[in-house]
Amino acid sequence: MKFLKKYVDPKIRLYSIIPLLTVFLFNDLVYWGTMIVAAGRYHYDFTTELDRMVPILPWTILIYFGCYLFWGVNYIMIGHLGIEHFYKFITADMISRVICGVFFLFLPTTNIRPELPAESIFNPAMRWLWNMDEAANLFPSIHCLVSWFCYIGIRGEEKIPRWYQSFSCVTALAVFISTQTTKQHYLVDVIAAVVIAEGCYWIAGHTQVYIGIMNRFEKLNKRLGLSADSGEEV
Repeated sequence: MKFLKKYVDPKIRLYSIIPLLTVFLFNDLVYWGTMIVAAGRYHYDFTTELDRMVPILPWTILIYFGCYLFWGVNYIMIGHLGIEHFYKFITADMISRVICGVFFLFLPTTNIRPELPAESIFNPAMRWLWNMDEAANLFPSIHCLVSWFCYIGIRGEEKIPRWYQSFSCVTALAVFISTQTTKQHYLVDVIAAVVIAEGCYWIAGHTQVYIGIMNRFEKLNKRLGLSADSGEEV
C-alpha cells in the first residue's frame, strides 16, 4: 500500500478510484441497459427545422471522441479538490444518471441521420460511429452532460488555474457543437443535459444526500486500504 500511496495517490487519489470506477460502470449500465429494455418501444423524434439547418461536419468526430480524454482528466482532477467536494460531485453524477435512465425508459428517442458528404475523409469513422451507437437514448445527451460536469466540477475552484477552467468550459461547448454536427443529438438534448447537470450539482452541494454515498464508499475503501488519511483535506 505504501507503493500506491507514493506513486498512484499523487496522480489519482486512492479514495477516488472505486467511486470513479463505479460511476463509469453505472453510466454504461444506464445507457446500454435502458437501450435494451426500450428497444421494442416507440421512439420519439424531436428533430426541429433548426436541427436540420445545422450542417453535418464529419471532422468534428475528432472532438466527439476526443472528449473521452477530457472526461478522464477532469474527473481525476476533481478527486484532488478534497474528499467532501469529490463525493458531492460523484453524488451529482450518479443522480443525473438515474434521471437519464428514467427518460431513456419512458421517453425513448431517435433521429434520422442524413447522407454523409461524399468527399470527407472522416466518413469511415462516421459510419463506424453510427453503426456502433444506434440512434437511441438521445434525450438528454450524456456526452453533453458529462462534459458540462467536467466544467462545473472545477468551476470557481481556487486550486484550478483560471485558464484551465476557461479551457474546460470552451471544451464542453465544443463537445456540444460536435454532438450536433455529427448528428448524434438534437439541440434540445444539449439544453436538457445542462439543466440536469446544474440541477443535480446544486442538489448535491446544498443537501446532505452525499453523506450516505460517501460513507458507503469510504467503508469499502477502508476494507481495501484506499480510504483517505485522517488528515485529508475536506
